[in-house]
Amino acid sequence: MKSNESTSKRIDESLRDAELEAAMHSDSHSSSCNMSVGDAIESTNAAWTFGGNVADTFDGHVSKSVPFYSIGHDLTCKLSDYFLSDGSTVYEIGTSTGVLLGKLADHNQSKKIRWVGLDTEANMIAKARQRLENYAGIELEVADVTNYTFDTADMILSYYCIQFIRPKYRQDLLDKIYQALNWGGAFILFEKVRFPDARFQDIFTTLYGDYKLEQGYSPSEIVGKTRSLKGVLEPFSTQGNMDLLKRAGFQDVVPFMKYLGFEGLLCIK
Repeated sequence: MKSNESTSKRIDESLRDAELEAAMHSDSHSSSCNMSVGDAIESTNAAWTFGGNVADTFDGHVSKSVPFYSIGHDLTCKLSDYFLSDGSTVYEIGTSTGVLLGKLADHNQSKKIRWVGLDTEANMIAKARQRLENYAGIELEVADVTNYTFDTADMILSYYCIQFIRPKYRQDLLDKIYQALNWGGAFILFEKVRFPDARFQDIFTTLYGDYKLEQGYSPSEIVGKTRSLKGVLEPFSTQGNMDLLKRAGFQDVVPFMKYLGFEGLLCIK
């Protein structure tokens, strides 16, 4: 018991030291100074992007940064059994390098399905095309979903993507998603969320810091990633996302996966 307490204390102290060091040097370094955020990725203050060379190491980075990342993929594949049949169309918003889309296609290989992966970053789509070049029925597009027109679909996915879309566009996007789905179709939404009060937010933010240290990230890399995401990653609370979904028209919404501030919602039209 005492060993666990001392380990936790050292982790908290390491994170605080890194935060203090970043604050002490903030005046001597311009806001455009590159910071390492781990996995050979660099960013600057309040300027995280999925462009540039991020696609080269993205898969490893995101699988360590998001708890149970692959398990969420597996659950999504299993959920697809309930909504897809021959002739179905499926969209993935923020397909990145195409990992989830490939898993879904493998899982549903006995069905003739149209898969559409959308991403704003050309480098991500290029990686996805390399990964999925031997798959039939997969379309990959460089597209901004805030002004994209969806065809009618049986399933639409967003795997930790909408949290990066400016809040002012989210309601319109969810409205479009609801309208595009066939009756009985599914919207599967994974998002990082904020907690309903400061006490919970403090507890789970600290636990997430512990998690990232356990994945091998240094305190300075953790602080660097946090600084880079300011104003870029803007998560809502669970209730905030529920409110968006209800206003779009979804009445049947249930959380099916949750760990710290990371959760998956199944929404059925």
